[in-house]
Amino acid sequence: LMVWLRRTTHYLFIVVVAVNSTLLTINAGDYIFYTDWAWTSFVVFSVSQSTMLVVGAIYYMLFTGVPGTATYYATIMTIYTWVAKGAWFALGYPYDFVVTPVWIPSAMLLDLTYWATRRNKHAAIIIGGTLVGLSLPIFNMINLLLVRDPLEMALKYPRPTLPPYMTPIEPQVGKFYNSPVALGSGAAAVLSAPIAALGAKLNTWTYRWMAA
Repeated sequence: LMVWLRRTTHYLFIVVVAVNSTLLTINAGDYIFYTDWAWTSFVVFSVSQSTMLVVGAIYYMLFTGVPGTATYYATIMTIYTWVAKGAWFALGYPYDFVVTPVWIPSAMLLDLTYWATRRNKHAAIIIGGTLVGLSLPIFNMINLLLVRDPLEMALKYPRPTLPPYMTPIEPQVGKFYNSPVALGSGAAAVLSAPIAALGAKLNTWTYRWMAA
């Protein structure tokens, strides 16, 4: 019974996090269409996707104890999101409407850290978590390069995030927003390590709950 319970809880968690990551991507991953707030949105996207990836990937990797599992988990998330992307496309939205994050290379770095440090959990949290946060915004610039014509697409399918009276007259570009990758990487690197620790702790809590 305990083995059955453990496996059920494990698979349920994987499905819940992977589905949630897809929903999060649909909301945060169309930053191209937030005309006035594209760079700000990219930073939010970077942080949300880095933390979302790292919490599930490290949970799954430490659950199995096998380096490579984080990449497998990121692949599941990618497939889910491509299915969601296809659904939006079927509704008549442009192909670029939902930006599928490039999760897999960042997850590979997490796996590599775990493997290179001889399955050291704390190294995976600190080094792996930081690497995920640093790398994900960089890898996701690929999305911007692949979108057909970001400005034309943004003006054709705007996604206003604010009520009209709060919408800026000119795009909000501050000193940080000139480099959304730098800000995104910095913020995500700082936040991904503690979120990775949370993912590791979820593992402990799950086992304790099942052993009670």
